[in-house]
Amino acid sequence: MTGHGGKLIHVELDGTIGRAPPDIEHERKVAIFDLIEENSFTPAGATEGNFRLTLSLIEKRLVFDVRDEADQPVAKHILSLTPFRRIIKDYFLICDSYHEAVRSATPSQIEAIDMGRRGVHNEGSETLKERLAGKIDLDFDTARRLFTLICVLHRRS
Repeated sequence: MTGHGGKLIHVELDGTIGRAPPDIEHERKVAIFDLIEENSFTPAGATEGNFRLTLSLIEKRLVFDVRDEADQPVAKHILSLTPFRRIIKDYFLICDSYHEAVRSATPSQIEAIDMGRRGVHNEGSETLKERLAGKIDLDFDTARRLFTLICVLHRRS
């Protein structure tokens, strides 16, 4: 946890994100649940409080619309997804390898692939933390959960 007392209490995907097949919608709901369940999220200038986050996509950019509990605007940040493209692509490739390995590989092969998957996920989380630095203060675990959600937004069935 960081020194700030901010927390996300609600995360929503707006209509620009688009609907996904049921299995992907389920992954999105799980990612949102995990994010809300445990997080440290404080917009720059705020010291504590509960926040609502709406994510939307505008011209291949992710928009973070942060509001307070009363739904009053706190901050809006637009994040280019370009720095994440390679990481997300690598993440999906390694996830596919992992799911493939689970069926036929040895436990040590599966563990090696899973370590690689975690490494790529950590890289994405660090990139997200860096890109939000000075805008939103979040801890590494929150960055991980948020990166998971960003990946799921890109998931195709």
